[in-house]
Amino acid sequence: MPSRLLPTSFLAITLLASAQTQTKPKYPAFPSETPAAPTIPAASHDYTRRVVMIPMRDGIRLNTIILIPNSATPAAHAPILITRTPYSAAILTTNSQSSHLGSSLFGYDNAIDVIVDGGYIRVIQDVRGKYGSEGDYVMNRPFHGPLNPTPVDHATDTYDTIDWLIKNVPESNGKVGILGISYDGFTTLAALVHPHPALKVAVPMNPMVDGWRGDDWFHNGAFRQQNMSYIYEQDGSRSNDLRWWTSNFDDYDMFLNATSAGELGRQRGLDQMGFWRKVKEHPAYDSFWQNQAMDQILAAQPLTVPTLLVHSLWDAEDIYGAMAVYKALKPKDTATGTPNEKLFLAMGPWHHGGSIDDGSTLGAIRFNQDTSLWFRKNVLGPFLARNLKDESPDASPIAPVTVYESGADIWQKLPSWPAVCTEAPNSVPAAQPCATPPARLYLQPNGTLSFTAPASANSDFTEYVSDPMKPVPFRARPIQPVCYDAGCTWANWLADDQREQSGRPDVAVFSSEVLTKPVTISGEPIANLIASTSGTDSDWVVKLIDVYPDEVASQPKMGSYQLMISADIFRGRYRESLSTPQPIPANTPEPYRFALPNANHVFEPGHRIMVQVQSSWFPLYDRNPQTYVPTIFEAKPADYRKATQHLYHSPTQPSYIEVPMVTVP
Repeated sequence: MPSRLLPTSFLAITLLASAQTQTKPKYPAFPSETPAAPTIPAASHDYTRRVVMIPMRDGIRLNTIILIPNSATPAAHAPILITRTPYSAAILTTNSQSSHLGSSLFGYDNAIDVIVDGGYIRVIQDVRGKYGSEGDYVMNRPFHGPLNPTPVDHATDTYDTIDWLIKNVPESNGKVGILGISYDGFTTLAALVHPHPALKVAVPMNPMVDGWRGDDWFHNGAFRQQNMSYIYEQDGSRSNDLRWWTSNFDDYDMFLNATSAGELGRQRGLDQMGFWRKVKEHPAYDSFWQNQAMDQILAAQPLTVPTLLVHSLWDAEDIYGAMAVYKALKPKDTATGTPNEKLFLAMGPWHHGGSIDDGSTLGAIRFNQDTSLWFRKNVLGPFLARNLKDESPDASPIAPVTVYESGADIWQKLPSWPAVCTEAPNSVPAAQPCATPPARLYLQPNGTLSFTAPASANSDFTEYVSDPMKPVPFRARPIQPVCYDAGCTWANWLADDQREQSGRPDVAVFSSEVLTKPVTISGEPIANLIASTSGTDSDWVVKLIDVYPDEVASQPKMGSYQLMISADIFRGRYRESLSTPQPIPANTPEPYRFALPNANHVFEPGHRIMVQVQSSWFPLYDRNPQTYVPTIFEAKPADYRKATQHLYHSPTQPSYIEVPMVTVP
């Protein structure tokens, strides 16, 4: 054995000796042209950029970029606006290589006019485990507790970050605000859990709140499979450089060919990602999802920080979250006995994150103003200034609720949401009339729709056949992946024309007569279906739609346009319990009751109200095989079967939509 090692040892000694004899350079030293520590002349930029690694209580350091406008000095202090993100602080602060702060920030999650005009110190930080930050990454890292045995979470990281900033940024006035969109809206909400005393304001915009009830991962049990690419890239690497790939020009074909989301995940190697495994292990609303629901977490906390929730009425990603948090926190907004002191709500006619974008249009829909600019000037800017500036700002306090009324194209200032029958405070002018009790918009025989209950039993139900091999597309094909680059239209799909779907035989359509006076809804519609299926499981999609007149002189392309006002999906196995799925008894009428997203809309005279009901919304949501299986992630090709669906509309078994009415026709 030793004789076999001798040559290797001899070789190692020889190489070491050779290396030692070559320590002297072969050529003369030639000075490098690169400076050891380059500096940028201060006069060339209107801001200073600092990159620091802020230590957390467990020793992990988080990459943090601080942009200080030249107007902020140790003698002229300015507030701090922070965003905590998994999307790269470096990218979000260098959208262009510019000497101007606004140009450098212009892009995602930066309300440029508010930040720059307000003179704020801008801080963006990578969350732990992403990009330049140390530590381990966990999707929407749960708070310390059953799902997170470590002592650190987004609340503690935010606290430690704010504590460091106010002690180490001499240009700061000691007041900090936090804001962010989507995931960054989730981290904004997390800051409200045991908040730092220097945190004076929070603006969660379109936040991720409950991944099962109605945000990114499921809607009422139906899995949003087009977000698999997000899980793959976000969970796959620190810098999101592991990229999902397409295999078909049309996402409809890609997902259909794979059969189930679980099978597509296996084909793509998604099972390597920890969060994907958790999603598959928890298809029902069990403690895994319940313990992470931010609305419930915040409901158990005192409300001490002024908070402005920002909601988009056509949010294709997180349409559930902001409204759920508002509902949970509204009863707590009386800490000093004075209501409307800490909690505020703004709702606009936007897509996801549209409040910092151009708000003049939404897909094909045109508004009479830039609604996003109006919001930033009249709501966001004044709200931040009043809570963060040292001087008393001239801006009046904002209304408790500021909401855009689509259809009428006006902004409203309300005392609460939805409007309640109490006198509005003096600071809230132009409050809308009190909402009446919900009206019932009944499905009727022969595809009609009215506010009058069915009076005849001549036609008890409307029938259609749902074929999971030919699922109803959620938008016109070819269907793009979820994307945000130039040419991508994903963000606006909720405002797509629904005519293609209304012409399919597997979509039940109910339409009102042409309206002779306006019908206004303000609040959360509730679907109440009495339905049966010949299968043992089924999805139910309900869409409330505004049908434009046959011709619109000012916008010819809007003639007969079918605009979704509120829509959602419900997986039938959860009709009795969201946490315990059960098969549906075949050919048996069953009740299905579920909420649709909030709306604030006027159906104008000359328009019609339409309701569409279908049993697939593909490929945004995975297909229900319509045969009960323990988990649809593992459904096999033989499980996917046609089913005959009945929607009942008899006097004894009526199906209807509860609509929160302000005006009744």
